[in-house]
Amino acid sequence: MPLTDIAQALAIVLVWGVNFVVIKWGVADVPPLLLGALRFTLAALPAVLFVRRPSVPWRWLAVYALTVGVGQFGLLFSAIKLGMPAGLASVVLQAQAFFTLLLASLVLGERWKAAQLVGLLCALAGLALIGIGKGGSMSAIGFALTVAAALSWAASNVVVRLIGRAGYRVEPLGLVVWSSLVPPVPFLLLSYWLEGGERIADALGHFSLSSLLAVAYLAFVATLFGYGLWSRLLARHAANKVAPFSLLVPVVGLIAASLLLGERLSVWQAAGSLLLLGGLAVNVLGERLRQFWRQKEAARA
Repeated sequence: MPLTDIAQALAIVLVWGVNFVVIKWGVADVPPLLLGALRFTLAALPAVLFVRRPSVPWRWLAVYALTVGVGQFGLLFSAIKLGMPAGLASVVLQAQAFFTLLLASLVLGERWKAAQLVGLLCALAGLALIGIGKGGSMSAIGFALTVAAALSWAASNVVVRLIGRAGYRVEPLGLVVWSSLVPPVPFLLLSYWLEGGERIADALGHFSLSSLLAVAYLAFVATLFGYGLWSRLLARHAANKVAPFSLLVPVVGLIAASLLLGERLSVWQAAGSLLLLGGLAVNVLGERLRQFWRQKEAARA
């Protein structure tokens, strides 16, 4: 990859890693489900006027929006509001890669490779250590909701694969922008039901500059800028060259949370994070390294 494209990939990593800190700031003043409604409203409007709608039926857009939008982000925002540290959330959310393997096996009949199985076992052990780990401000409900968010993200990944199998071409930025039209309504209904009209009115009536900046960052920087640039890189390079950069997102998330929020991990949480990230690295890079060594051994022979 040219240096300019590497710099762009690293910019995305920085934006997505800091995103978890911004969520923490956002839910401090805005109820999490209302924050979700605002985030997706700004991500969709006015972007739909400039981004071509993907050639995907609305039913698929709606299913994708409900899993990745209402599911993943509704659960993640709520988790961070209810005591999940932002840095640790950036790590635990990466369990989506392994939930995707499990769901793809069940729904699509995909078979696992050896490296994926090793990575899955490492990640499960890491999640277990994080879950039982003491220290910090992590709550049990926050951890459970973050795991559920990862599962919902995995479901959306399977939905994307089903869309591809149905013969539709998926353009990532178009899918993100146009599917963002769906979540605001269910988010607002859930917010009114679970958070109450009084909290909504109070949050909107005392909407601060910091809240506005948080919503703008989540919608414009993390979503439109991040996914737009990511789509550009995927269009120019093979996925196996771009995807490994995503391994750095939780690393940046942990560093940003430490520097900006003063978060610290317990020994168990740190060990679990290392295991989960190690499993993720094996999942992404393991098969490639295995093929590399095979080729090297074959060349020697």
